[in-house]
Amino acid sequence: MAVRGLLLLSAVLAATSVTVDGTAEVMSHVTAHYGKSLEECRKETGLSKEILEEFKHFWSDDFEIVHRELGCTLICMSNKFALLQDDARMHHINMNDYVKGFPEGDVLADKLVQMIHKCEKEYDDIKDDCDRVVKVAACFRADAKKEGIAPEVAMIEAVMEQY
Repeated sequence: MAVRGLLLLSAVLAATSVTVDGTAEVMSHVTAHYGKSLEECRKETGLSKEILEEFKHFWSDDFEIVHRELGCTLICMSNKFALLQDDARMHHINMNDYVKGFPEGDVLADKLVQMIHKCEKEYDDIKDDCDRVVKVAACFRADAKKEGIAPEVAMIEAVMEQY
């Protein structure tokens, strides 16, 4: 009986590990593709080269998501893919479809939309779009790390060439 329980526990842990790794892999594809608009938007929003270099480490614990200019750049990047509504808040259907467009994206799309929406509601009282979006981004990153769906930098680099 104890052996059967141990085997069941091992199977559950293995299945959970595959799901988390799979969603982190999907997130690496989303991040790599989304990041392709960074340089263009950096020029449009006046994001400094220093913040640009730091932004490449968005998923790193060392990167602080605090600069207003970063929020403006994220708005620009999101608009390149029609991921925002006119009020600079997430377009739920477009975001869901965007994520589903990546390999295995359907395993992450709904969760990602829910997580971003939760963060948007948390900072909904901030009137300035750029200030609000940078807070939402920081909240989302923290939640993604807690949920185990944040990609490792190596994962992102591995898929960058595809985009």
